Amino acid sequence: MDELGTSIVRFTRALSSDKRLTILQWLSEPTEHFAPQRDGDLVDDGVCLGAIVRKIGLKQPSVTGHMKVLVAAKLVSSKNIKNWVFYKLEEDSIRLALGQLEKALRVHSK
Repeated sequence: MDELGTSIVRFTRALSSDKRLTILQWLSEPTEHFAPQRDGDLVDDGVCLGAIVRKIGLKQPSVTGHMKVLVAAKLVSSKNIKNWVFYKLEEDSIRLALGQLEKALRVHSK
């Protein structure tokens, strides 16, 4: 599989979980879904993993696993501030992945 195919597989795999889709939706409007944080700005730095864990109601290791999938697909980025990890939506990467998927699916259409 070429690099484009691998990228599309990562993208679609990341979207295959309702939990990851929910997290992406929350991260698309962090100030609407999360309370202000003591460390890190919700928009500029992202949302603390702990806030995502509390909101989604899963154990921290499960949420960390979901976030690793989203980072691998380049749909979110991570940033360390003090002892915490913050996650931010990568809108440009999402647009690129959507464009690649659209291009790949149109190859055989007329």
